[in-house]
Amino acid sequence: MEQFFADFAAFMWGTPLIVLLVGGGLFFVIFSKGLPYRHFPHAINVLRGKYAKEGGEGQISHYQALTTALSGTLGLGNIAGVAIAISIGGPGAIFWMWVTAVVGVATKFYTCTLAVMYRGYDSNGQLQGGPMYVIREGLGKRWMPLAVLFALAGMCGALPVFQINQLVQIVRDAVAIPSGITTESNHLVFDLSLGIALSIVVWIVLIGNIQRIGKVTAALVPVMVVLYMIMTIVVLAVKADQIPNAFYLIFHHAFTPESAASGTLLTIILTGVRRGAFSNEAGIGTEAMAHGAAKTNEPVREGVVAMVGPVVDTLLVCTCTALVVLVTGAWQIEGSSGVTLTAQAFESVLPGFGAYLLTVMVLFLSLSTVFTFGYYGSKCLGFLIGANRQHYYIWMYTGLVILGATVSLTTVVNLIDAMYALMAIPTMVSTILLAGKVNQAAKRYFATASK
Repeated sequence: MEQFFADFAAFMWGTPLIVLLVGGGLFFVIFSKGLPYRHFPHAINVLRGKYAKEGGEGQISHYQALTTALSGTLGLGNIAGVAIAISIGGPGAIFWMWVTAVVGVATKFYTCTLAVMYRGYDSNGQLQGGPMYVIREGLGKRWMPLAVLFALAGMCGALPVFQINQLVQIVRDAVAIPSGITTESNHLVFDLSLGIALSIVVWIVLIGNIQRIGKVTAALVPVMVVLYMIMTIVVLAVKADQIPNAFYLIFHHAFTPESAASGTLLTIILTGVRRGAFSNEAGIGTEAMAHGAAKTNEPVREGVVAMVGPVVDTLLVCTCTALVVLVTGAWQIEGSSGVTLTAQAFESVLPGFGAYLLTVMVLFLSLSTVFTFGYYGSKCLGFLIGANRQHYYIWMYTGLVILGATVSLTTVVNLIDAMYALMAIPTMVSTILLAGKVNQAAKRYFATASK
C-alpha cells in the first residue's frame, strides 16, 4: 500500500501538473496585468475593518474567512512540510516554494473571487462556495464531472492523518519518550490513547460547523503566528552570522541539484512545488471553500483578502522555518525527517525547552488545520450526496484522527499529495476558463473601491 501511494503521487505530480499550477499562476499574473500585487494595500485595509459594515450573504466575516483559510494552510506544512522539502530536494526546494507563493498570490485572487461570484445553494438551501460550485454555476452541467472529481478528491485530501501523525510524533519524541511514559520501540498504546483524546476534541469543534470553526481559528491563528515568529526570531538572532549562508544555499541549490535526494534539478522543482502547494494551497481549491462562506456581496473584495494567504504562509512562516533548519545545520542530520527534524533544529539552539516549545506550536497549528479540513471535507460530501447527510463525514473524520496517530509518515504524505494533485486539476481548469469574468468584475470594483 505504501509503494502504491508513492507511485501514484509521483505520477500525479509530473511535469504537466507543475505546468498547470505554476504556468497557470503566471498566466493569471500576466492576464491581470499584475492587478493583485498592485492592490495589496487594499487587502490590508479590508482586513483592518474598513469595509466591516458592508454585510452581504454568507456565514462568516472577511477576517474569519482568512483565518479559517490560513488555519488550513498555516499548519504542519509550515513546520514538517518545509523539513520534508529540504530532506528530499535540498535547500534549493525552498526557492521553488517561493515561486509557488509569488504566483499563488494571483491564483488565490482568481480562485477566491470566483468562489464568491459563483456561489450556489446546497440541498438545504444554504449558500455555499468552492470549486465544485464554481464549476456547476459558472461552467454548467456539462462540466459536472470536474466538480465531482474535486469533491471526491477533496474528501480524501482533507483527511486529518498528516496533521495528527506529526502531532503524535512530536509529542511522543519530545515529551513521552524522554519522560518514560512510553518507549521508542513500543509506543502503539500511547499513540492510540492520544489519538482517541484528539478525536474527541476535534468532534466537539466540528459539530459547531463553520461558525464555531471561524471563531476558534480567529482566536488561534494570530496567536500561533506571533508565537512561532518569536521562536524563530530568537533562533535566527543566535545564529545571525549563518543567515547569509542559508540564503546562499537556497539560491545556489535551486539550480545545482547536488544536495537533492536523487541529484536532479527536476527533483528540486517538483519537491518545492509539491510542498509549496501543500503549504499555501494556491490552486488546490480548499481555501476557496472558506472564502466562499464570507459575508460579502463583493467577490473581488474577498479575492483580495485571500491573496494575503500565500504571503503570510509561505513567504513569511515557511521561510522562517527553512532558515532555522539551515542555520542550525539540522538539515544535514541523517535519519531525521518531518517535524522531528525541525524540533532538532530548535532544540540545538534552545536546549532543554526548544522541542517543548515547538510541541506546543504543533499542537495549535495541527488542530486548527484539522478543524478547517473537517469543514472542507464535509462540504465536499454534502455536494455529492446532499447537505442533510454531510454530518456523516464528521463521524468518519474523527475516526480517522485515531488512524492518523498510527500510520507511517511516508504513506500519509503520498496519499495527501496525490489527492491535492487531483483537486488542482478541476480548480485550475475552471479558474482559467472563467478568468475573464474576474477581470471584468475587478475593473468595475476598483473603479469605485476608493470612492
